[in-house]
Amino acid sequence: MQKIIILDFGSQTTQLIGRRLRELDTFCEILPYNKFPKDDPSVIGVILSGSPYSVHDPEAFQVDLSQFVGKVPVLGICYGAQYISHKNGGKVEQTGTREYGRANLATVDTENPLFRNFDKNSQVWMSHGDTITAIPADCKIIASTSDVKFAAYASTSQPLWAVQFHPEVFHSLQGKTLLKNFVVDICGSKQEWSPASYVETTIKELKEQLGNDRVILGLSGGVDSSVCATLLNRAIGKNLTCIFVDHGMLRKDEFTKVMEAYEGLGLNVIGIDASEKFFTDLAGVTDPEQKRKIIGRDFVEVFNAEAKKITDAKWLAQGTIYPDRIESLSITGMVIKSHHNVGGLPEEMDLKLCEPLQWLFKDEVRRVGYELGMPEHLIKRHPFPGPGLAVRILGDVTPEKVRILQDADDIYIESMRNYVCEDGEVLYDKVWQAGTVLLSTIRSVGVMGDERTYEHPVALRAVTSTDAMSADWAQLPYDFMAKVSNEIINKVKGVNRVCYDISSKPPATIEWE
Repeated sequence: MQKIIILDFGSQTTQLIGRRLRELDTFCEILPYNKFPKDDPSVIGVILSGSPYSVHDPEAFQVDLSQFVGKVPVLGICYGAQYISHKNGGKVEQTGTREYGRANLATVDTENPLFRNFDKNSQVWMSHGDTITAIPADCKIIASTSDVKFAAYASTSQPLWAVQFHPEVFHSLQGKTLLKNFVVDICGSKQEWSPASYVETTIKELKEQLGNDRVILGLSGGVDSSVCATLLNRAIGKNLTCIFVDHGMLRKDEFTKVMEAYEGLGLNVIGIDASEKFFTDLAGVTDPEQKRKIIGRDFVEVFNAEAKKITDAKWLAQGTIYPDRIESLSITGMVIKSHHNVGGLPEEMDLKLCEPLQWLFKDEVRRVGYELGMPEHLIKRHPFPGPGLAVRILGDVTPEKVRILQDADDIYIESMRNYVCEDGEVLYDKVWQAGTVLLSTIRSVGVMGDERTYEHPVALRAVTSTDAMSADWAQLPYDFMAKVSNEIINKVKGVNRVCYDISSKPPATIEWE
């Protein structure tokens, strides 16, 4: 299959470049700046990302441009554009001020294939401290802003383009047009990447990879593991055994509902109720990180004990997706965040790893789920933390506190699913993630009837996002919030106050712990 290679120099928006290319039905692979694949005939183009470094920094990332320049079309973005100029006789200098934010292209060469169909004064997004003050001798300017002379340039002798702005971000209003011009018109993408083609190709590859081997998959109830299981079921049927562990801190009735959904999909699922073990081991523990470690350890123990009963299993399947792999891959010596699906298998399991979703972004996983005919309520499920409600209970975790939180959260989430906004869209579908937090270390005074109460407050959380790397608090309708607050206080014993979290990420995180 044709693919574009995106060489990552550490930019926060590298993943966004990949998302934009996938939206153009073009397969792409994001690799560290120094891992360009040699002699790969499927590569039809290369994009160099931005970077937190200046090209003049001693620790700045270096790449041998001769590996691909002149062999396939190349597009440099921000740092990529500056690096190309710097290495080919141009000049990059510090301006003393950071060029950041919206800008408009004062001049643009619409005859150049990169800017075909561009409007005059098209808005772009700048984000750099250095700027290009001279370009290589064989290059020409193809776009400028009032402040940035070399906003974009192109080689006159080889298929090479560079832009100092970020076409991948939303604020570059015609960024997708530019990327389409590069990927489709210049690189010649046949735009064959689609959920249907992915499903067909992946099922065929899984059959070849796994043959008649037995495979074990740990299900969580989330969209990634559910889509992974459905794909594997299509490929190998009953040779797949799924294990769903209930640690006692799932949403209300979730274990039963999810098991029913999986059985409806024809999956071979073993459900394990291990809640007693988890509650026993968590007794008295208040530190958030310690709670996570205990739950992670117990999960592995329970899962491994069940998996060992399947003595002829040769593979462990995981719902690892592309952002998990990228975030767990360090090019600066610092991992953005580690993921439980990335980093190897317990040695005693002696199983090979199968990750059929490893090239997909979250939105693509959902598109594949639709293509597979999965029920919408599984595909549209909000992300839910692996440790479950344990990290939404401040303080120690007890069955009674979980019961309180489950009841309050159930009212909140179900109300969100039943609320239709003025635009006709269901409120739940407008929100990336929502959940309830029990402030069990706090009690607040209230009045119910003629009696004084002294019970716990809960905090409602809802955010909008595209990838969870950053998030805004969702501005929920007042009438919805009033109804939910009233219902929680009236129906959930142990709660007498409802708050709403209006913190964005950063500086806050989506989860409280």
